[in-house]
Amino acid sequence: MKLSAASDHAGVALKGRVIQDLRARGHEVTDLGSNSEEPVDYPDYAKAVAYAVLSGEAERAILICGSGAGACVAANKFKGIRAATCHDTFSARQCVEDDDVNVLCLGARVVGPELAVELVRTYVDARFSGAERHRRRLGKVANFEENFGEDGIK
Repeated sequence: MKLSAASDHAGVALKGRVIQDLRARGHEVTDLGSNSEEPVDYPDYAKAVAYAVLSGEAERAILICGSGAGACVAANKFKGIRAATCHDTFSARQCVEDDDVNVLCLGARVVGPELAVELVRTYVDARFSGAERHRRRLGKVANFEENFGEDGIK
């Protein structure tokens, strides 16, 4: 699978470990930074992975910050991105099977490296079910993107 990965300064080490495992498993992974522990802003990296997914450069992405929450909030601001912060394998699988999540967010200060690898493997191996109820629900979410603009409710 073609994947992109990015992190802020808090997630650099964890991102390296995740990318190493993904490449060892035969995935093509583009590292979109940061590559330093010097403080940076997670929204910049959320934007990078969102663009990679939306442009088709990546099928899915992994985004890491300290908690996973801030990066997830930022990524979900992009039309067409469905990001989820996961700290357990059930959520990492279910978010793809039911919600067709295309950006997995992890908290480097929340999950250790071995759990992170397990979460990423679960996420990458999962497939959207395509069940009618899930397509219907995703249609409603897409409708939110179309009908709520920067100035509020249309």
